[in-house]
Amino acid sequence: MPISKGRWIATGASIFVIVVSAVGFAPAHAQTLDRVRASSSLKLGYEADARPFSFKTDNDAPDGYAVALCNKVADSVKAELKLPQLAVEWVPLTGEARARAIQDGVVDLVCGAEPVTLSRRQQVSFSIPIFPSGTGAVVSTSAPLALREVLEYGEPSSRPVWRGSPARTILENKTFSSITGTTSEHWLSDKIKTFQLAATTASVDSFQQGIERVLDGRSAVLFGDMPLLMDVAARSDNSGNLVVLKRHFTYEPLGLELARADEDFRLIVDRALSQAYAAQNFRTFFTTWFGPPDEATVTFFQQTALPE
Repeated sequence: MPISKGRWIATGASIFVIVVSAVGFAPAHAQTLDRVRASSSLKLGYEADARPFSFKTDNDAPDGYAVALCNKVADSVKAELKLPQLAVEWVPLTGEARARAIQDGVVDLVCGAEPVTLSRRQQVSFSIPIFPSGTGAVVSTSAPLALREVLEYGEPSSRPVWRGSPARTILENKTFSSITGTTSEHWLSDKIKTFQLAATTASVDSFQQGIERVLDGRSAVLFGDMPLLMDVAARSDNSGNLVVLKRHFTYEPLGLELARADEDFRLIVDRALSQAYAAQNFRTFFTTWFGPPDEATVTFFQQTALPE
C-alpha cells in the first residue's frame, strides 16, 4: 500500500526535529580545535592575583606556574594543528566571570588552580592534575622537634594524629592559625572540636600575617593550601627560618579547566602536561615557583604523566 504524502511529510519533519535537536544539544565548545584552526588564535584565561599559579607582572603580562604550563599547551596546539602562527589571547578573569568563562565561551582554557571536584565537573572538564594541593602546614625552624614529628608523621590513618598520647599532649595548649574563610580554617576547627583538643585558633587575613605569627611565636603552626604556603615561605625574607611540612592533611588535586566533551582538545592539553612532567628540566621548572620539590612531589608528577 503506498505511503501517503502526509505521512512522508510527517516522517521528514520528525527526522528534521531529531537532527536539529542533536545539533542544538551538542556541547557548545566541542570544536575548540576547529575554531582555533580557523582563527589561528587560542584564548587563555587567568587571574591577575592568584600567585603563584597566575598573576599579572609589573609589565601587565600574565605569569605564574599555571600560565607557564598553558604556554606549553599553546606550543603543542600550534604544532598539532601545524599552524605557522598562533596568537595567544590572555583574558583576565575574576569572580563569577571566571567561574563561567568556559561555559560562556569566553576562553578555551582556564590557566589557574581549580580544585577538581564532582560538582565542578558538572559544568566543566579538567586536565590531568597540575598540583597535588590540599591543606599543609608551615612551622618555624625553632619549633620543637616533637611537634614537627607529630604533625608530619602522626599516626596511621585509622588513628588520627589528634587523638591519644603522646601526640595529644604535644598538640594541646598550642595556638594554630589558618586563613579566614578557607577550607583549611574549617578543617582545623573541625579537628579541634572532634577530638576536643585544648588548643587555640587564631585566624588571619593573609598568609603573610600567618607567617609573621609563626616567626614571632604567637602561633605554633600556620595551616593553609599547600602550594600557597610553599610560595609565601619561599618568597619570605625569613625563608631560612621556615619549614613547610611534607604532609598533606587533606588532598585536593588542582587542574586546568576546559569544556566538557571536547576530548580532542583535552588530549592535546594532557599530552603537553605529561611531556612537561617527564622532561629532565621539570625540577627546575617547578623550583621557579615553589622551591625544590621533595621526592613525594616528584613521584606525584611522574605518576600523573600519561604514557603515549
